[in-house]
Amino acid sequence: MVTIRVPLVEQRDASYDILIGPGLVQQLDKILPEYCPAAAYAVISDSHVGKLYGESIAKQVSGAGCQVELLTFPAGEWNKTRDTWASLSDRMLAAHLGRDCAVIALGGGVVNDVAGFVAATYLRGVPLVQVPTSLLAMIDSSIGGKTGVDVPAGKNLLGAFHQPRVVVADPELLASLSSVQLAAGLAEAVKHGVIADAEYFGFLESDFAAIFAKHAPALQRVVRRSVEIKASVVAQDEREKGKRAILNFGHTVGHAIEATSKYEVLHGEAVAMGMVYESRLAEMLGIAPAGTAQRITTVLERLHLPVERPDASQVDDLIAAMRSDKKVRAAEIRVALPRAIGSAHGDDGRGWTVPVDEATIRQVLVNT
Repeated sequence: MVTIRVPLVEQRDASYDILIGPGLVQQLDKILPEYCPAAAYAVISDSHVGKLYGESIAKQVSGAGCQVELLTFPAGEWNKTRDTWASLSDRMLAAHLGRDCAVIALGGGVVNDVAGFVAATYLRGVPLVQVPTSLLAMIDSSIGGKTGVDVPAGKNLLGAFHQPRVVVADPELLASLSSVQLAAGLAEAVKHGVIADAEYFGFLESDFAAIFAKHAPALQRVVRRSVEIKASVVAQDEREKGKRAILNFGHTVGHAIEATSKYEVLHGEAVAMGMVYESRLAEMLGIAPAGTAQRITTVLERLHLPVERPDASQVDDLIAAMRSDKKVRAAEIRVALPRAIGSAHGDDGRGWTVPVDEATIRQVLVNT
């Protein structure tokens, strides 16, 4: 087992460990008493993961003599809503779970966000344990304390920062992932390489076949290095006031593609397309050297990810969606951009995001 610490500065008592190792999910009955003791646990999952792992985990945890409630909701990003959050909260209230309970988020990114938001708001906040079951969740959404739901105005616009007590990442759970879901998670790995580690990006370029074949050493290296990168950034900027914005590379355009597709495009696929357009933007603005976008595009294609926006997407609709992005300041659309492979804009002290006018964004979306 590997333990990676997230040492938070603003709230030191909220610092936590990320545990990575095969078979860890079978040890939850031992991990929970150490990291998150509670009188009762609400295991929140979706309809897909709940069937695969929910019942066995609930049975395992209840074996310690505590109350366990398994609560599931229909799978899919389109169910990441206020209604789902309200329903789960009401079901916990109906089960008479008090402030001495904790929430276990068991699933992918949608479950991480929704269950985390339930934990952040239930009885003004109860402890949270993240048990990610997808690659994207293991290396991204389970880390950093961001929780929330989507609303008609945009993605993740309602939520709260609520750090977990522990993250339990078991790479063996990735065996059940489809190739599409695996690729979606690998988009976030590529992002980590672009913004923080050129050597890691090179590994993704050279070992893509082993990674996509789920060769254990290669896949475990992806999980560990991506977790290290995200944990390091989060530790420096708990509430996204500065450097943490670099983790949004690919997300300004990506979130717009997701929203305008009514979430038919997976998050990782949208981020992949977003990285291509945003790296082209970085080149156009003279921030990144020529060839950066092509190198990113090539590795994404090797990982079976889309690199051009859907034919049905309309530029006007994409730009309208970007106006609701959380990074918008003083009505300016701001984008996190790479300075080079392995380095984010802002590493040179010029600010972590770049204001970009709509005409320039339109030019990138239309002409490249």
